[in-house]
Amino acid sequence: MFEDHLRIELCGMEMKNPMMLASGILGSYASSLTRLSEHAGAVVAKSVGLEEREGYTNPAVINYSHGLINAVGLASPGAVKFAEELSKYEGDAPLVVSLFASNPEEFAVLTSYFPMASAFELNLSCPHAEKVGLAIGSDPEMVYEVVRDVTKATRKPVFAKLSPNVDVVEIGKAAEEAGADAVVAINTLRGMKIDILARKPILSNVSGGVSGEAVKPIAVKAVWDLYEELSIPIVGAGGVTTWKDIVEFMMAGATAVQIGSALYYSNRYFYSLKESLIAYVRWTGEKLEDIIGAAHS
Repeated sequence: MFEDHLRIELCGMEMKNPMMLASGILGSYASSLTRLSEHAGAVVAKSVGLEEREGYTNPAVINYSHGLINAVGLASPGAVKFAEELSKYEGDAPLVVSLFASNPEEFAVLTSYFPMASAFELNLSCPHAEKVGLAIGSDPEMVYEVVRDVTKATRKPVFAKLSPNVDVVEIGKAAEEAGADAVVAINTLRGMKIDILARKPILSNVSGGVSGEAVKPIAVKAVWDLYEELSIPIVGAGGVTTWKDIVEFMMAGATAVQIGSALYYSNRYFYSLKESLIAYVRWTGEKLEDIIGAAHS
């Protein structure tokens, strides 16, 4: 009974709970996505571009006391190979395909490769890849053009993933005006770590994207600001590690939340958080959809 209290609807997608696997985390293979879909409300595949992309050499991911720093570089097998892989997805949660490209035309073309997708997430915010990600997402006019072209190319929901390294509300408004069905806030922040014995940066790319619990207050503020200014749904992302974090994001205005870095420590996170959320709604007697934006009233 109370498990039904977790159900939410996001842009026409029926989700059994508000938890989504974040792109880039365990999302490279259909088998992993299928397994995680058992307890997740939706899963987002790793970002994919038209052509194969190698990414950066190791070390590309490091952990520190409050999260992760990664500079994978948007490694991708290319659209054709990844579409073949994702066609094997057998999960019972919606599959969202994350796309990256260097121009609006490529973004639009990419949608045609993934008929199995329930929705598309546009990576407009990766802070450590050249000519894509944040290079596109820092320009409101370019964001408008990308979203406009993608929404013309597909009838499926389109989510714009935003960066905290720019004015998130300005970019969010541009995405909404162009027809985005939702925004995702936030992607990682720029950061780096230095090996004090070797006296050089640890990551091969020098800097990367900071994720994990340290970024949560920044993400919550972004969701809050977007909820005040936008009329489309918001997906919160950044530092979710406990059920309280999910409730906080939703009260700030998020319809759903993405979980990524926490899975570095355990792939049972979705099950654990789901059980905790069931206990929460049993205690309050409310449905989770009823608390969206509650802190604003």
